[in-house]
Amino acid sequence: MKTAAANLYDYPSYYDLVFGSDWKAEFDFLLAVFDTHIPGKVRRLFEPACGTGRLVFRLAQAGYKVSGLDLNPRAVDYCNRRLARHGLPASVVVGDMADFRLPHKVDAAFNTINSFRHLLSEDAARSHLRCVAQSLRKGGVYVLGLHLTPTEGNPLEEESWSARRGHLAINTHLKTHDLDLRHRTERCLMVMDIYTPTQSRQIVDELVFRTYTARQLRRLLADVPELKLVATYDFHYRLDTPTEIAADTQDVVLILQRR
Repeated sequence: MKTAAANLYDYPSYYDLVFGSDWKAEFDFLLAVFDTHIPGKVRRLFEPACGTGRLVFRLAQAGYKVSGLDLNPRAVDYCNRRLARHGLPASVVVGDMADFRLPHKVDAAFNTINSFRHLLSEDAARSHLRCVAQSLRKGGVYVLGLHLTPTEGNPLEEESWSARRGHLAINTHLKTHDLDLRHRTERCLMVMDIYTPTQSRQIVDELVFRTYTARQLRRLLADVPELKLVATYDFHYRLDTPTEIAADTQDVVLILQRR
């Protein structure tokens, strides 16, 4: 098997399969959040760090006016080409989720799979939340999902999963190899074993995330009073099972409402 060190975001078709195979649970959860937590009609949606648009595409198909941004031009191109193939507006642009302004207020924004933690400083995280707050109409919500660093219990250090689409199959393994709580960074090695009927290859990448304990997350949210925390869930995406952030919490989905 041929191995290459690479940026996984430069391989949008692989990324989309690896992270997009369980889109339905998130999609259904978002619709339930819109119905439950947002007053009035929900029409405009926005996803910062949208990647390949696995949710942008499907929400647009469902009739919402959806826009997004991402730093990676290949991911943006992949998303826009998929939208165009289905007769939908190419509504995703290259941009920085810590520094943006939307031309129109939106009813909801969402970022569900940890992309927020790519912002490696507190200033960047605050700037991102303030940009989102400025983009939301009053009563609109930001659905933000991320992993936390527990201060009690044993943290999850590795996970593996598989995904298949047609003749393409990918086995993925993600493992933390350097957790630096002083500098608040978590370095993870991601290995993708990729198989087609005619060849196999391996892509290896290192992902760097900012760490958040429950206390650190609460402190960050307090710095952005324009957004009010109105509900908390976990990655099971069950609206009938809200959770509370505790010392042993490892994954959380925040519902932040624009005041």
